[in-house]
Amino acid sequence: MAMEKGKGDNKLPNLSQIHDSLIEIAYKAGEIIMGAIPTPEGTGSKKNSADLVTQYDRAVEEMIFTTLKEKYPDYQFHGEETYDPARPLTNAPTFVIDPIDGTVNFLHTFPHACVSLGFAIGRVPVVGVVYNPFDNNLYSAIHGQGAFLNRHVKLPLKGADLQPLQGLQNSLIGIEWGSDRKGRNWETKVRTFEKLGQAKDEGGAMVRSMRSLGSAALNLCAVAAGTLDLYWEGGCWPWDVCAGWVILTEAGGIMVDGNPGSWQAIIDGRTYLAVRASPHQIGQKELVQEFWGNIQGRLEY
Repeated sequence: MAMEKGKGDNKLPNLSQIHDSLIEIAYKAGEIIMGAIPTPEGTGSKKNSADLVTQYDRAVEEMIFTTLKEKYPDYQFHGEETYDPARPLTNAPTFVIDPIDGTVNFLHTFPHACVSLGFAIGRVPVVGVVYNPFDNNLYSAIHGQGAFLNRHVKLPLKGADLQPLQGLQNSLIGIEWGSDRKGRNWETKVRTFEKLGQAKDEGGAMVRSMRSLGSAALNLCAVAAGTLDLYWEGGCWPWDVCAGWVILTEAGGIMVDGNPGSWQAIIDGRTYLAVRASPHQIGQKELVQEFWGNIQGRLEY
């Protein structure tokens, strides 16, 4: 997928330039986030008390939109706070943006919230920047050029010393409850979590442990870094995963469908299963198949 602008072709996006622009914007967004003091009065609910939006989500997205529109007027914009169901993601070059991923964490000052800035072409993520201003960690990647922490540390963090995957029993996995707390998808998640954690002699997978960071983008970056082995998600949107997706795959990880059977995940499919890099891809497909075998139902969004 040769995306860089070359001689005689002024139409292809310059991914390196876009990458650097998104990093500049991410730091500006971080300043807004860290300068904010969230209050109940500045908080609204999209759906319920677990699905929140603050005035700062809107302020950050407005800054991002204005900056990108001025610099890249020909590209589309797909953001969480300005999402219009009548205008779905298309194949056109598109910025896919979440101004604050982890709004509940932000509201509680739990230090796992970030700005997630992605760029997709043909509905394929090709540039990703994820910045957590609480710990000043910046994850970034360009298609075909690797993934990095703070621009200089190549991902995954352990590099050549990264250990092979060794099945669910030896895995630390990322999960999220989501904002839907009833219905079939909720039942599928809860029963799957139970199955994953349950002892083997009780029919479970007995994973080493499970973690919820409260941010899809940061979960994907943790898998890219190799600090999580796997992350399973249902209910997310393109802006939650676009940036983290390219960071993950450029770090040698894979993204497949969160429901069993499809090795080709799609950006707006809303179900995802991310697996970290493993030497010579040892164990990636086996871990996916083992996980799929423990899903208790099917996620439908």
